Amino acid sequence: MKKLELRMKLVTQIYNLISSTCSQRINNDARALHIAIIKKHYNAIDVTIDYYRKRIVMDIVMDDIDYSPDTINTHIPTFKANFYYLDLQNFLKSCIAKDDKSIAFYACLLQEAKQKTKNMHKLLSIEEYHI
Repeated sequence: MKKLELRMKLVTQIYNLISSTCSQRINNDARALHIAIIKKHYNAIDVTIDYYRKRIVMDIVMDDIDYSPDTINTHIPTFKANFYYLDLQNFLKSCIAKDDKSIAFYACLLQEAKQKTKNMHKLLSIEEYHI
């Protein structure tokens, strides 16, 4: 029961983070979050998001058999995909999986976002004193 509650809390928090990053001007941190979510969901490499044209272009790895973490992977079979989205927020939320491995990944993303926010607040408070 506690595991399910924790899982739902993390999913809710990642949904809130997606909502907040889509409702503001897209900065590098928001872009990195969006790309990480898409890469995780589609097992993709080389993801590009065109926010103006509402397009996502990526190379989806077709087969992980050729992948080896011990060697340089010069040839992995990929499929070039070009998606059009109507609403980025809904698209990203639809990419959220609720399995254990994905939840652990999202927990890391949330921790990273929390740390970046904390560092930004520190930087802003330091700048107030130096003005």
